Amino acid sequence: MSDVFNDELSALVGFSGNPLDRLSELRDDAGKLAELALRADARSLVFVADTPVLKQTPGGFDAFFTLAEAEALGDRLERVLLGRTDQATVFATSLKPETARRSEPNGSLAIPGREDLALIDLRSLAVKAALERPVIAMMAQAKSVLFWHDRHRFCSRCGAPSKMASAGWKRECAACDTPHFPRTDPVVIMLATRGERCLLGRQARFAPGMYSALAGFLEPGETIEAAVRREVMEEAGVRVGRVTYLASQPWPFPATLMIGCLAEALSDDIVVDYAELEDARWFTRAEVQEMLGGAHENGLGAPQPIAIARSLMRAWAFAQVDKF
Repeated sequence: MSDVFNDELSALVGFSGNPLDRLSELRDDAGKLAELALRADARSLVFVADTPVLKQTPGGFDAFFTLAEAEALGDRLERVLLGRTDQATVFATSLKPETARRSEPNGSLAIPGREDLALIDLRSLAVKAALERPVIAMMAQAKSVLFWHDRHRFCSRCGAPSKMASAGWKRECAACDTPHFPRTDPVVIMLATRGERCLLGRQARFAPGMYSALAGFLEPGETIEAAVRREVMEEAGVRVGRVTYLASQPWPFPATLMIGCLAEALSDDIVVDYAELEDARWFTRAEVQEMLGGAHENGLGAPQPIAIARSLMRAWAFAQVDKF
């Protein structure tokens, strides 16, 4: 069932607030699944090449299609049961990439002959709040699981083709009977602090002037705390002591779970790993407040509001680690 504790910090970050009951108990019941697909309230989110397909209406975008409407758009690759709300049973449908074409002159994706539709990447939809938060959260779920299907069509044990099972939440290999399940990659993202300063870094791909919390993938055999200490040391040469978990965030680019932490820095000197970062430095609490408000004297800024990194920075900058 959906998380009802909406005052949790994790419920306040981007791509959170998914209202779906995932109906995991029905995923292997072929009869029940067929009934769900035939319901009048059955709807589907639709993707082409990782990009959401949206109806353009006078009131804005509509992300939901009937199953017949989704099928009529083009050849289907997969259809996954996402779950159910009080209003609808929700599926996710992926269409073959050739369903869409690059349009001129801007090169954006479009389905030929369907000017009533728009294909817009999920990050842009979230940044612009073009859809309601629960819809964005459901689309994040859909994007991640459809991405997994697209990249795992062959058995990693024997190399034979696999097929979808369990309403889209498993793939099975007919050759060696190995089951495969959707993966989520855990990433630690941490704000290391020392007194009235915090450690921020930037990668070359960031927007000009933007600094963010450090982050890195959790490795096999590591605790969250150990991963935080290792990543801060590797990227910035700063020793870390106590680590405190704050919140997590599903991040569908392509399928990660951001585990947000505060970390107590035990040293001051920074040794930047330039293979990972373009720069790293200490920022005062006042500077971070200015960055969050877009008023830093040197034009430095923070990540977009949808990013948990901004939430970590805000929680520390305003000494409100109990709320974002």
